[in-house]
Amino acid sequence: MTDVNNPAMKKIIYSGIAIAALIVLLLYMLGMIGHSKTPPGSTALQRQSLQALEKAVVISKVVDDVLSWPGTVRSRTEAKIAPRVTARIMEITVNAGDKVKKGDVIALLDQKALRAQKQAAAADLAAARADWQRARADERRIRNLFAKQAATKETFDRVVAQARAAKARVDAASSALHEISINLAETTLKAPFDGVIVERLKEPGDMGLAGVPIVVIHNSAALRLETAVPTQCALHLQLGARVPVRIETLPEMMTAEIDEITPEVDPETRTILIKATLPLEKKLQPGLFGWLDQACSRHTALLIPARAVRKIGQLEIVRVLVNDRPLTRHVRTGKRHGDLVEIQSGLRESETVIIQ
Repeated sequence: MTDVNNPAMKKIIYSGIAIAALIVLLLYMLGMIGHSKTPPGSTALQRQSLQALEKAVVISKVVDDVLSWPGTVRSRTEAKIAPRVTARIMEITVNAGDKVKKGDVIALLDQKALRAQKQAAAADLAAARADWQRARADERRIRNLFAKQAATKETFDRVVAQARAAKARVDAASSALHEISINLAETTLKAPFDGVIVERLKEPGDMGLAGVPIVVIHNSAALRLETAVPTQCALHLQLGARVPVRIETLPEMMTAEIDEITPEVDPETRTILIKATLPLEKKLQPGLFGWLDQACSRHTALLIPARAVRKIGQLEIVRVLVNDRPLTRHVRTGKRHGDLVEIQSGLRESETVIIQ
């Protein structure tokens, strides 16, 4: 005799009851139980109520296979601000994330060594000019004597050469002073355009080396989405084409214009880099994640209004009119196309569904 008090037996009984209850619920939802038969004389009323319901016909239509390619928002213009001279960094006035205008001071370098060099170059220039003035005076005096045949040709040629050499030393000293002045001005680093500081690479007290960046700045007014697209789909894209894009922080779709297609195929991923210019948007920032949507191919799909599909747990059902009777049918849906949804199985073309 079976012991109903056995825990294992109780578990089997409870499981059976749960399964039976689930079967009864599904039969009720399908209209197979729990509904009384239509009494005589009520058919006209049933048809009248069905006519009042909103209905739609299953249609067959060629739709695009829209694929989404991930990408990153990057600045069209990026500048790495680096000094032209080697000097210790005295001050950095910006941090990552700061917005700057063209001409704003970004960093200051130590000017002591360059100021000393400038003073020495100025002194050299003054001495060179004094020598030149003396050489010019000698040249004028000898030239007059030579004209009166009171000086030899050799003496005249020598003083002319000395005057020219003195002038060359003046030009060299002036150029050296000008170069030092330029280097002195380069100790104040300024923003080359309006943008956002995206990275700070040095700190005050560090040695600023010629050509080594201190900060990186992006032009926030010229952003684009850079996406690697498989070659078979990238061949359908052209320069100037407008494509829909989505950015992770923005709820609405945007339209970008393709302005660059890399001619080289990546040998590892078999993709081509596509760059599409984004419209001006205050919330856009370099580094954001985005997607480029592209219709790479087309197929024929069965479509019904998305409102006609009802979900119960993991099940998707629709109500179908068959011989003026509403029947519940399980379906499997696919992609959305606006207010319509693809039906992958469960319906046939020209059938009529009831919209919930």
